Amino acid sequence: MNRGKIIVGALAALLAAPALSQSSTPDPFQPPPHTLPYPDLGSGESRAERRQSFELSPELQRGLTAAQIREQQRRLDAALAAVSPQTPGTPDAFVVTIALDSDPVFAREAREAARVLGTRYGAQGRTLTLAGPDGTRDDAPHGSISALLLTLSHLGTVMDGAEDVLVLYTTSHGADIGLAFHYGDTGYGILSPASLKAALEQAGIKRRVLILSACYSGVFVPALASPDTAILTAAASTRTSFGCLAENDWTFFGDALINRALRQPVALDEAARMAGRSVAEWEAKARFLASLPQVNIGAGAKAWLPGIEAQMPRIASAPIGRPAFDEAALMAAAATRKAPPAAPK
Repeated sequence: MNRGKIIVGALAALLAAPALSQSSTPDPFQPPPHTLPYPDLGSGESRAERRQSFELSPELQRGLTAAQIREQQRRLDAALAAVSPQTPGTPDAFVVTIALDSDPVFAREAREAARVLGTRYGAQGRTLTLAGPDGTRDDAPHGSISALLLTLSHLGTVMDGAEDVLVLYTTSHGADIGLAFHYGDTGYGILSPASLKAALEQAGIKRRVLILSACYSGVFVPALASPDTAILTAAASTRTSFGCLAENDWTFFGDALINRALRQPVALDEAARMAGRSVAEWEAKARFLASLPQVNIGAGAKAWLPGIEAQMPRIASAPIGRPAFDEAALMAAAATRKAPPAAPK
């Protein structure tokens, strides 16, 4: 078997397992579980051919009714129309958060990330969330590759590419070929570094803060790094990240960076260091292989970041939700595993 097939096979194994923790109750706010195998979205037999296929960001949607398609288009159109235009002469931040997987931890994380980042960067009226149901609500356009690309294209028409800043937060599973889109049993895809780079360039968005929470998300750094880009990833290109159980409120990286560090009145680079220390500590206590979050802040970004960060609240806000790392629960589980068998009666 060639390496291209190994890659997609590993991705399929990662994403195909049913989310058993999700409810089967026919509740409209319950996200759809993953029950079917993840399809092979690549093409070609050689490794080079399959890599090229994945770089084109294949997306498959199946089993949707016309009404469902129209509803998602209506939601996206309404959300884009509601985005306020930029203020001439003033560097404005535009915040986009997206959950690319229907496991509800990602929707919860994307929604709260929008609140934290929108507040930090003064982006009221210029914040947009793409996320499916999270168990309590389903009121946003669902996250998908096409929804993200359309959003970036639209923002390019309302932003001033020379002075405004895109703050993008993505949360999902990932592989060493890109970010995985996986919505129940109806949506599948791979967002490659090349495709995200092209979408940003085509939209004319030069100044950007890109925060990518997924396994192997470090693969985006070489493609997207630039003088006017600050990019933070949950993991190195060869490492997994942690905390993406469906019932969680946060992933490790999301909890450390969004829910804790970015609520503090500190600069982005210091927040990244704080989050990195937290993640490393949690992983060490859990005896996980270190995810090695990546940080790359270009020289130009270091010059304009203070301008948009001047709007951050001067008083820290408190984290919300259940912590991604529960040391007490981990110790209890370890004690249970180590307990000797009960004596026979």
